[in-house]
Amino acid sequence: MKRTLAFFTLLVLLTGHASAQRVAITLDDGPMLERTPLMSPRERNDAIVRHLTSRGVQAMFFVTVNRGADRPEGRQPLGALSQAGQLVANHTVTHPDFNDPSTRLEDFEAEVDTCDAVIRDYAGYRRFLRFPYLREGAQDTKRDAIRAFLRERGYRIGYVSIDDSDWLIDEELVAAAKSNPSLELAPWRSLYLDHLWRHAQAYDSLARSIYGREVPQVLLLHHRLLNALFLGDVIDMFRARGWSVISPEEAFSDGAYKVAPRIPRLDGSVLETTAQALGVSLAPLREMGSERQVGEAAAALRRSSQQP
Repeated sequence: MKRTLAFFTLLVLLTGHASAQRVAITLDDGPMLERTPLMSPRERNDAIVRHLTSRGVQAMFFVTVNRGADRPEGRQPLGALSQAGQLVANHTVTHPDFNDPSTRLEDFEAEVDTCDAVIRDYAGYRRFLRFPYLREGAQDTKRDAIRAFLRERGYRIGYVSIDDSDWLIDEELVAAAKSNPSLELAPWRSLYLDHLWRHAQAYDSLARSIYGREVPQVLLLHHRLLNALFLGDVIDMFRARGWSVISPEEAFSDGAYKVAPRIPRLDGSVLETTAQALGVSLAPLREMGSERQVGEAAAALRRSSQQP
């Protein structure tokens, strides 16, 4: 049986002492210029910055250029993030699915280079790429070629360990707020925090199954209304439950993020792909519920908010 996984320092990865849980915050797809109820694009960005700076948290923002960074009105919020001490990294131009056979290697490489040209002059610029949809390749030669390209550019993969469905809750929240501008937000906050906490616990358990130790987690969120409203609550929740909120660069320095899983299809959290490569059970993830269940709960909340 040949399950292969390239580790930089295998011995360090598979051993270590337990420590308190840690989590780093990352946000994808910003700055988003789509209009939403409750807040303008600039107000959403300013709120996210306030949540972070008021709590002394540094996050990493993975920029999708055509969401706004290619326009003057999008460069302003991107500059505000960088000036506030936040980090800026690469999430391509159009958010293509690298696992899709129609996404050509050379086109994807061009998207990485184009995004890099947009973000490289900001003070918070870091050479990390996060693959759209967390899909890093469904064919060996294509996967290996993009990894070689990234190494040549001095890039690392901006892995996620805690994958969640904040975007799905956000879609239902936006729809509810359009129908009801005086929407009661407390139930949405509770739904969101419960969702994230269950996912954090499940992925922490999976990490310990793989490595026999605590792994600093990297949380995937999105630059959306949901986090403009509740990102501060997310940070407060983790701290109240004993987790430390650390910088993404500190998290990415851990060996768990210096891996190159070699499995037929790369899709999802780095902990999932690492477990699959090593033959470790994904049973801990069954405790967090499915994306379908999250969507159903958010849709039910939207419907209840529209009732007289």
